[in-house]
Parts: sequence; structure tokens; C-alpha cells
Amino acid sequence: MPKLDIEAYLSERKALIDRSLERYLKQSEQRPRTIVKAMRYGVLSGGKRLRPILTLASGELFGAERKQLLLFACALELIHAYSLVHDDLPALDNDDFRRGEPATHKLFGEGIALLAGDALLTEAFQLMSRPEAVRSLKPGLVLELIYDISRAAGADGLVGGQAVDLEAEDKQADTAAVEHIHARKTGALICVCAKVGAKIGGATRQELRRVERYGGYLGLAFQIADDIMDAAGHGGEGRAGSEKKKATYPSVAGLGAARKRARELLDRCLKELDPFGKDADPLRAIARTIVERAL
Repeated sequence: MPKLDIEAYLSERKALIDRSLERYLKQSEQRPRTIVKAMRYGVLSGGKRLRPILTLASGELFGAERKQLLLFACALELIHAYSLVHDDLPALDNDDFRRGEPATHKLFGEGIALLAGDALLTEAFQLMSRPEAVRSLKPGLVLELIYDISRAAGADGLVGGQAVDLEAEDKQADTAAVEHIHARKTGALICVCAKVGAKIGGATRQELRRVERYGGYLGLAFQIADDIMDAAGHGGEGRAGSEKKKATYPSVAGLGAARKRARELLDRCLKELDPFGKDADPLRAIARTIVERAL
């Protein structure tokens, strides 16, 4: 088999996700124009689409069809986008820019940005419960996937991690505390992206456990890599403007230890994929792309 061209792979799937998101976020007469503009800006103004691509790659490993995966992949990206819109607000991280462009609240105001985030989160669950999702998958599986995603996005996962992150600002933290925050705030959603794809593809219980461990290690490594990039002055997911002191692996343990930990987590990711052979090369390449940018 030819070696995977990861740049071409990511570019092709990003284009697919972007086209689908564009279609799902179209304007209609029932939707106020300003809120739709803010929603579209929060989603379509940039981003690598790594989370939905991870869902596609995981699902395709187990033979899922793209049409079965796309609604859930795009819903997960909407949840990610909502979290960034809210994260940038003055009440949270107070960031004026995202990926080098003005944050949503800087263009539309805090109130509209707050509502746009709310709408994106709600839109995600509307996508996942569409009739076509139930037609292409068993209704019981759709409910199971919605449960998994809501748990990863809520107080048990992303939102809970954000809360602990807020409480840790300007306080002393150790690496265990930092990893606890990262595993929830960032890791939970990344992990469920891989898990959802595998479930749609019909992974066995043992295969699913491997995918979940892969996703858990990757989610933690992703945030450590992002923080290394920020600390080294290269920018992570595009944050700029916040003056709050966040609990990060580099700030607690130093850049050297952070890079070592990211490498350890990457190695664990790759080991979980060993039984899947060459078929898992896209998941391997995604993990390397995410982590090695910071090493």
C-alpha cells in the first residue's frame, strides 16, 4: 500500500466537512439574520476540523459509510465551535482574537455571541436527531451516541473541565491537576469523536476500548501540545488577548517536561492502534500531526 499523504487526507476531509457545515448552517426566513451570521462566523471563520475528521477516520476504520458519519462529525464540530465562542467571552478567557481574527463577541457583541454559542450547541443535537440519522442507523444507536456526546460535552466533560479551569486561574497547580482539567476540557470531546466513529462502524467491545484509550491519550496530548505552542510563542488554537494565568503543563512543569509527556502520550496512542495494522494509518497520522508540531 502507498504511504498515506496526510496533508492531502486532511485537506480532502476538511473540504468535505466545510461543505457540510455550510449546508447545515444556511440562512432561512425563520432564523434571525444576525444570529445566523454570528453562528456561521463562529464555525466557518477557520479551524482544521480535526475533531470531525477524527470521527470520519475512526468510523472508516471499521467500515462505516461517510453518510452515516457526517451528521455526527459535523455536530461534534458545532459543539467545539460553541465552546470556543463562549470560551473567548470576557467572563471566561477574555480573548479578543481567535485564529488571528476578531473573536465572535468582538464583532457581534457579548449578548449575540452568547446566544450564538447556545444556538450552535442546540443545532448540534438537532443535527444528530434528524430523520436521516435514524434512517441510516438503528434508533437505539442514535440515542446511545447522543448520550455519549452529551456526557462528553456537559458537566462530566467539557463544561466541567472549563469550570475547574476557571477555579484554577492564578492558583498553584500540579501536573495531576492540570491533566485532570485537560482530560475533561479538551480530552473528553476528542475522545468521544473517536468513540462515535467506532460505534457507528460497529466496533467490538474490545476494539472500542482500544479506540477510547487512543482518544483519551490523544485528547490530553492535544492540549499539552497546544500549550507548548503557546508557551513557545507559536500560537495554539489561536488564542490571543487573555491576561489570565492559566494552569498549563509548561507553566507547571516546564517546556522540557511538557514535551516529554506529550511524546509519552503519543507513543501510547500509537500502541493502542497496533492490532489494526495499516488500516489505522489515518488515525496514526492524525495523532502525529497533532502532537509532533510541538516536539
